[in-house]
Amino acid sequence: MVDLSVNICGVELKNPVIPASGTFGFGREFNEIYDISVLGGVATKGLTLEPRAGNPVPRIAESKGVILNSVGLQNPGVESFIENDLNWLKNKTRVLANVAGKTLSDYEKICARLDGMVDFIELNISCPNVKAGGMAFGIKPESVKEVTHVAKSALKKTPLIVKLSPNVESIARNAIAAEEGGADCLSLINTITGLAVDIENRRPILANNTGGVSGAGVKPIALRMVYEAAHAVNIPVIGMGGITCAEDAVEFLMAGAVAVQVGTRNFKNSRACPDIIEGLRGWCERHGVEKVSSLTGTLKFYQ
Repeated sequence: MVDLSVNICGVELKNPVIPASGTFGFGREFNEIYDISVLGGVATKGLTLEPRAGNPVPRIAESKGVILNSVGLQNPGVESFIENDLNWLKNKTRVLANVAGKTLSDYEKICARLDGMVDFIELNISCPNVKAGGMAFGIKPESVKEVTHVAKSALKKTPLIVKLSPNVESIARNAIAAEEGGADCLSLINTITGLAVDIENRRPILANNTGGVSGAGVKPIALRMVYEAAHAVNIPVIGMGGITCAEDAVEFLMAGAVAVQVGTRNFKNSRACPDIIEGLRGWCERHGVEKVSSLTGTLKFYQ
């Protein structure tokens, strides 16, 4: 019998498969298709202090092997989540509350509000910092460390996951900065900035011009970054980016991840996550792996 459980920051997950933020809502719609209690956890839709309407449409564009999104963190706000979704979701599985803000104060307040109420806080630091001319918190190591420290200082009970942007000079340096700021865990990669063009109108397809690229096509980039981050820090790493099947998840675990998040694939296959869980079990059985956690960090590079 394969043991699929993993332990992250002292929190036990029944398996390492977690739907990624922004691709699963708060789980209710998917629960009509399958019982989401089979999941290791759920990373919620990005939450802000106040409700957000998001960016103008169109805000989704398909391309070869990827999609681009510029949803703009549309969400009902943290208080609505607490009132209407949190208890329901907690009764199903582990909750990773993905949170975002425009200022350091936003991050501090939302973390303090959710402290002790969820299993993890996942800090989305790819948001534009309005106090720094719109540059995302997650671009420079100095700002990564600062926003992480502010968020961590507001948390007394809940482990902090920092979700790293791939749009940086050095993912290892930013991973180290997050660890120095007090992160208990990292998750990566967030989406890669991209552009899709309507050649008939000679305009971008997205109303916001650019958007975040995700999907199967980004997997090699994500794997490389997960490997670099996992080998730069002494805290656990959750990997994501282009995972479509169990074999993809195995690659991320071998590269150094302790768990994986599945995002865009949920749009193509609403049963992607349970399929990957069962696929992981089958892969481990066929390869004589008794504990899925034993796969983490076993990738051997050529000398």
